[in-house]
Amino acid sequence: MNKTNLQRTHLARSVALALSATTFFPAFAQETENENEERAAQQDTEQLVEEVVVLGIRGSLTSSMNVKRESYGVVDAITAEDIGDFPDTNLAESLQRITGVSIDRSIGEGSRVTVRGVGPDFNLVTLNGRQMPTSSIQDTAASDSRAFDFANLAAEAVSAVEVYKTSRASIPTGGIGATINIKTARPLDNPGLKTNLGVSAMFDESTEFGDTATPEISGIYSNTFAEDKFGIAITGSYQDRNLGFNQASVPNGWRAFRGDENNWGTVPQPGTPGSENITNRPDANDVYSVPQNLLYSFNEVQRERTNGQLALQYRPMDNVTATLDYTYSENKIATQRNELSAWFNFGPSVTSWTDGPAAAPLVYSEIINPATADIAMGGAEFAAKNQNKSVGFNVEWDVSDRLGFMFDYHDSSAESGADSPFGSNAVIGAAAFVRGTTTVDFSGEFPILSIDLPPGQTALDPSQMITTGSSFRNSFARMDIEQTQVAGYFDVNDQFTLNFGVTATDMDNRTAFSNVQRDTWGGAGSPDDYPNDVWQLDSVSRYFDNFGGANDPALFDQFFRWDFQTVRDLAAAANGGDAGFLASDDFDTDRRTNEESTAAFLQADYYFNIGGRPAALVAGLRYEETDVSSSALVPTATEILWVANNEFAVQFSDPSFTELDGSYDYVLPSVDFNVEFADDMILRASYGESIGRPGWGDIQGGQTIGQLLRIDGGDGQQGNPGLLPLESENFDVSYEWYYGESSYFAIGYFHKDIDNYIGVTQIQATPFNLPHPGQGQWFDEANAATGGGNDLTAIRNYIFETYGDDPAVTITGTDSNGNFTGTIAGIPGQDPVAVFDITVPANQRSATLDGWEVAVQHVFGETGFGAAVNFTLVDSDIEYDNTSLGEQFAIEGLSDSANVVGFYEKNGWSARIAYNWRDEFLSSRFSASGPNPLYVEDYGQFDVNVAYDWSDNLTFFVEGINVTDETQRVIGRNDRELNFLTETGPRYVLGARYSFR
Repeated sequence: MNKTNLQRTHLARSVALALSATTFFPAFAQETENENEERAAQQDTEQLVEEVVVLGIRGSLTSSMNVKRESYGVVDAITAEDIGDFPDTNLAESLQRITGVSIDRSIGEGSRVTVRGVGPDFNLVTLNGRQMPTSSIQDTAASDSRAFDFANLAAEAVSAVEVYKTSRASIPTGGIGATINIKTARPLDNPGLKTNLGVSAMFDESTEFGDTATPEISGIYSNTFAEDKFGIAITGSYQDRNLGFNQASVPNGWRAFRGDENNWGTVPQPGTPGSENITNRPDANDVYSVPQNLLYSFNEVQRERTNGQLALQYRPMDNVTATLDYTYSENKIATQRNELSAWFNFGPSVTSWTDGPAAAPLVYSEIINPATADIAMGGAEFAAKNQNKSVGFNVEWDVSDRLGFMFDYHDSSAESGADSPFGSNAVIGAAAFVRGTTTVDFSGEFPILSIDLPPGQTALDPSQMITTGSSFRNSFARMDIEQTQVAGYFDVNDQFTLNFGVTATDMDNRTAFSNVQRDTWGGAGSPDDYPNDVWQLDSVSRYFDNFGGANDPALFDQFFRWDFQTVRDLAAAANGGDAGFLASDDFDTDRRTNEESTAAFLQADYYFNIGGRPAALVAGLRYEETDVSSSALVPTATEILWVANNEFAVQFSDPSFTELDGSYDYVLPSVDFNVEFADDMILRASYGESIGRPGWGDIQGGQTIGQLLRIDGGDGQQGNPGLLPLESENFDVSYEWYYGESSYFAIGYFHKDIDNYIGVTQIQATPFNLPHPGQGQWFDEANAATGGGNDLTAIRNYIFETYGDDPAVTITGTDSNGNFTGTIAGIPGQDPVAVFDITVPANQRSATLDGWEVAVQHVFGETGFGAAVNFTLVDSDIEYDNTSLGEQFAIEGLSDSANVVGFYEKNGWSARIAYNWRDEFLSSRFSASGPNPLYVEDYGQFDVNVAYDWSDNLTFFVEGINVTDETQRVIGRNDRELNFLTETGPRYVLGARYSFR
């Protein structure tokens, strides 16, 4: 590598990987002039070798190995086998094959990454060195996460992904686990004409109603002109996918109690009525949990992704390069969902339990007689569109052999919003009020729901179906980033280089939503409003053929599937028109946060010899200053209405804005040391300090409370713009042995001391001083008059009969069983004020992470066979205690992981089989019911790729993802405490790629 190339390398590193300039670190400096000349000649030869296009799996692995070898600090990478030919169709699924990287999956695809036990929010993702905005829509709200969703970006335009696991002054802050740089095609990096066209079909048999085969097309055109002074690269891709997934879940969470606790939801104490119905009752000091509900959901999904990029480059002279680029991505996801569910009101029950100290029910049965509870068969339509746009300009100028500067600017946005007139999340409840005693058997992998129907009834009757409540939610998220970077280098001499730079970043983040909700969960209108043929009888068991328990004869194996649009139109006609059945663009919650950061760095690269062996020391300081301001529009609550047995609805008036702010600054040192103590062996040691900024939801102002609460209260949340970022001290040491052209062994140890971990705590508050109609004088009187059994149906009937003329009571009619329907309002001065559990983020704790990474890559001579194996062991000094109730701190996402990849490449054939495994990990410390852990059980997946080069230009390929049809479980304190069980199915891609060379 000649001097000019060396200087460009320093410059590119010093501006945080801006543009796509190489980040390779030349081996080491020379001690004498003769050694300088010899090494320069050797590097020139190596540069020529690097310019040869290497194709195939082995070429990709070799290039990735060279990135690791030639970098300082700990760096891993995945490179394209050829332009437009990334190893996987999903970037996250490629990243999971890197040592220490694990992924979260959504609809069966990789989406977000965890690195070395550090969760997605604290891994910074850059595109050609530029910090990218993020936005996404969750089921019921806009996401507040900073995590980049790799599902939005197609792999075809990506030339490499580099994972920087150690911090350095020249890299932007935000990645405590890692900084991940995505590099896209640049025409002057690959002079000449490069054209590639790929067409394929994805086969996904998990879809029940969509086409199982869907198209994918991608292409790239790259060319240079005027003796490689001007270049243009255009890439584009389109993917269409239909899929289905099914879940068995307890989506509203589990209520946890001490064995000696006597509260709403607890099982009877020994010696009290009902205790005889308990088998293996939890001991007094045990923690046990009862399910809030049980739900089966059946989902059809359509995903449409479009990506495009234009890059224009101009090099008027050898020492000046200008780049103008534009990147666009769009990802549309639509979901249709039908459900069968049962909600428990914690009345008289029959239960059996696992042993403690954290016990879960083997069988949970709630006695309901007569059979007048609801068999809920809700339906939903979700439709969201995610758009990313980025325009950037970059100039790189080598003023002389020793001095250079770079300027980089980009203006980027990410926006997510509804893609349907019904909003981003539309739900309509439907039910038949014929549910009797309800039982769930949790003893097996699949939870078995059993329901007793009224005497003489053996099957669901469409004439009994009626719509209940509904929710039409419109969620919106947008992030804008305007960033300017100026940097340079000064090569003091052949051994010492100074890198310096400043960055100004202005980020605006907005999340907003509105909800048009009807709280008629006890039923609205009449079954006569709906023709019988609207409700189409279906079977539960056929959607869960991976689980033996789904064929249990005790399963309530029937539900009505129905078309959302049809039932929505009928419900609107029967219940007052469209106004209550359309989403609103008038957001009643609107949170806007501005984050302005200024950074400056100075980094020194020093190359020398130790005992005749080349070594390097790279040390630097980075200064970060950040100001945060947040304004939030939140609804104002006015009263609570008791709308159904155990459902209380908060009523709201016009919202108002509140404003908060905060600031912080840090000086962050970093040191990297490398020594090549043998020709093929490198020892590395690194120390660095880094910060991870709080999530947007944590620093957004305003307090909101949930629209629905229960008899014991409700919940809510508020942000804290004054939060400090996580601070991490990072130590790394590693040994690498490059014993063959494409083979190496590496082992490394890492240690992180992390302060200011942002915990989630709960405080009890009484916002808006709302009287609770289910806790006051009328309730107590009615409960005593009806036998003291907390029979909510009887209590409501008594209040309606006794106080029906009071202004706080509104009677709307009676249901099919003769029970009153209507609302009961809380009465100020008579009913106690409702207590809400408010979730508040806070800088709470410190934690230590450490672990080992081991990687082996080996090519078996000229046989064509090779393998890559790696594993990561991660540990922490803090773990979640399943036997402790209430809020507690533990690190989320922490897990061991492993990869095994075998490949064959010879005579035009290439094949790869990859197994990725991730151990069980804590995904959240809060479930839908409050402070309860959620664990994702260990998961392993096989992926397969096979390709054949028909000619030098034409390649046919097939790819299989999750070929063994693995499923995923999310559990709580006990492995019988199921929260989510998801079945997605395998998918396959068959296609061809043609290169115009």
